[in-house]
Amino acid sequence: MIRFTIAFLLLTVCIHGFAQSSIDNVLREIEKNNKSLQSEKQYWETEKLSYRTGLNPENPKAEYDYLPGSPAGAGNQTDMSVTQSFDFPTAYGKRRSVSKEQVQQAEYKFQVTRQEILLEAKLICLELVHRNKLSEQLSQRLQSASKLVEATNQKATLGETNVLDLNKIKLLRLEIKNDLERNEMAVVNLKQKLTELNGNVIPEMNVLTYPVLPTLPVFETLDSLIEANDPIVKVYQQDVTIGAEQVALSKSITLPKLEAGYHYQAILGQRYQGFHIGTSIPLWENKNKVKAQQARLSFSEIQVQEHRIEHHSRNRRVYESHLHWRNTVSEYQELLTASNNEALLTKSFEAGQISLIEYLMEVRYLYDAVERFLSAENELNDTVAVLYKFEL
Repeated sequence: MIRFTIAFLLLTVCIHGFAQSSIDNVLREIEKNNKSLQSEKQYWETEKLSYRTGLNPENPKAEYDYLPGSPAGAGNQTDMSVTQSFDFPTAYGKRRSVSKEQVQQAEYKFQVTRQEILLEAKLICLELVHRNKLSEQLSQRLQSASKLVEATNQKATLGETNVLDLNKIKLLRLEIKNDLERNEMAVVNLKQKLTELNGNVIPEMNVLTYPVLPTLPVFETLDSLIEANDPIVKVYQQDVTIGAEQVALSKSITLPKLEAGYHYQAILGQRYQGFHIGTSIPLWENKNKVKAQQARLSFSEIQVQEHRIEHHSRNRRVYESHLHWRNTVSEYQELLTASNNEALLTKSFEAGQISLIEYLMEVRYLYDAVERFLSAENELNDTVAVLYKFEL
């Protein structure tokens, strides 16, 4: 039984490439039901509306004055005016440019949150695959240990072995049983986490399998691909674009403002009416605004460079980790294929060719190797998920 299971494990990497994984289905369901994503989407939609406000000229201003004269007979005076003030014409185009870039950045920021949540969910799904495989292993080990306990118990009854050996076999079974229960508890916790991410709705999960592992390109190619598509990078780049537009906007705002309108006046039976034209004198109201925006732009440019260095380093670490786990999985596959002697160990022990101590040492070594293989396989899939997060 154990030999069959290990053979199955060694074929897993090939088999799961042809199996239909339901991880993508779980992620689509979480994207639809996750409350944090719903809240985040609503927040950024609100921010987009705020970015689109204040792009038009100020409201027109209407004034009316009625001034009775004194003493009697002095006549009354009536004044009425309607005026409209304007920024310098180029300011409106610059405001719209800033608004457009801010709206685009809001979309990138939402994508950052979305990908973080989906990556968390995907890593949980990958851990579930690992835990389910481990449960299968532990269940079959428990069956084998139980059969061995029965066989050893019969030998003890016939006086062919002693109680100490029987207790050691029972201890092995107990350890496996406890490991299985702990693993099953971990599976329950992982499913609960997925349920929470899915808006407290139990996601539809069939038998999850590892997705097909892509063949990674050389690091420089993959790093460039990540930089070109990662929304976090685009958020920082948008800061620079917005900063440049705001510098141009600040320059336009410092130019004279204009005012135009209609003015009517009536006094002592005489009426006067005509156009009103005015302008502001840009002396001190917007002093240092351009310098402040230029300083913010310089800060944003430094942030882009800082993030690029940090991002490149992080990508490199994950990539190197991927290469390590890929080699580890390959080595374990080769070694487990060559050293699959659990069935032979059991027969040798039952035939009295090896001692119980030798059997327990060898079988524990084999169990440990299989578990390390499963962990390495899980780590390998995790690194791929992190590297290709930008595709979520």
